Amino acid sequence: MNVIYAYPWDIVGDPGAAARLAGLGVDAVALAASYHTTRAATPHHPAHRLVDARHSACYVPVREEAWKGARLVPGTPSWMDSADPFGEARDALRAAGLPVRAWTVLTHNTLLGSANPDLVVTNAFGESYPYALCPAAADVRDYCRTLVREIVEAGDPDALILEACGPLGFRHGGHHEKTDGADWSPAQVALLSLCFCANCVLRYEAAGLDVAEVRARARAGVDGRPGTVEEALGDLADPLRGLRTGLAGELRALLLAEARAARPGLEVALHASADPWATGPFATVPEGVDADLLVGNCWNSPEADEAGLRALGRLGPRVGAYVLALPPRPADGGALTFLAEAYTAAGASEIHWYHGGLASTARLEAIAEAIGQHPRRDGSGPTAEAS
Repeated sequence: MNVIYAYPWDIVGDPGAAARLAGLGVDAVALAASYHTTRAATPHHPAHRLVDARHSACYVPVREEAWKGARLVPGTPSWMDSADPFGEARDALRAAGLPVRAWTVLTHNTLLGSANPDLVVTNAFGESYPYALCPAAADVRDYCRTLVREIVEAGDPDALILEACGPLGFRHGGHHEKTDGADWSPAQVALLSLCFCANCVLRYEAAGLDVAEVRARARAGVDGRPGTVEEALGDLADPLRGLRTGLAGELRALLLAEARAARPGLEVALHASADPWATGPFATVPEGVDADLLVGNCWNSPEADEAGLRALGRLGPRVGAYVLALPPRPADGGALTFLAEAYTAAGASEIHWYHGGLASTARLEAIAEAIGQHPRRDGSGPTAEAS
């Protein structure tokens, strides 16, 4: 199974877009239904070469009756003329024979976080991350539930893909990011991602943790370059890890139930990581998570990506590989074929290609070559007999 990602503006206003994506040989399109701020190239669109999505927005209609009384209400995309960008793009893709999965970004929302600073992740130094809504807050969970329900009901997708389904952390942050020079290790980044907002503090206290001690160890670990998070937190690591994975698990269970209540039998995929300290678009998931597909981030070295996929495979559901086909990866069909084969060998039953709208013509040709050369895991595809 091959899935290509796209934005509504890649399709709306371009009568050739759906056929172009179908011509790659993909089986479905992951179409953004709710997405964060971005400045996106549109190299193939007949009317523009750039879209400046100035804030997070929902691309299905934001129905007043659904959001009445809610503290958090998604923004709408003023940069698009369509009243229903997702629906318009969905219908064009379906007309080309492509099922549509609603790619839904949840807690990554600078527009709402900036307007509601008490609902965002706050680190051990008291510094808040306005792009990161914290799901420990009831208002955030209610926002995510309504968003999922509305995308399923008003968007009418064929399946659902949930991204940022858990707390975001230090990475994946601000405009003109200037933090790489600090050379923070993965352990330090994880410590900078521990949340101390008012709602998380209440959870820590309810679990019997000394919040001042947790904060002090996290701060000392950030400044002391520990080898692991466990080394920095000591005997507090296990309970904190359980609270973090539990919070992400509660949100996922809530949203999976909401999606399936709105559409029984709807397939739901999660952008996910098996790392218990993971935050961001690929949030941590526990063993036995009740999802149909776990999609792992494959934007790193092949060795790291394969290890991540194998770890996800031990958690139960089917696994997909989220493959970067943009720079710094070469526009080389052979290189992408190699990655698809490696990730399939590591357990991926689906290859999710990023990104059908951002990619140049040469990169789209490389994706098409990789799809044509790499047999699907079920034995179908042009090279199945040769394999």
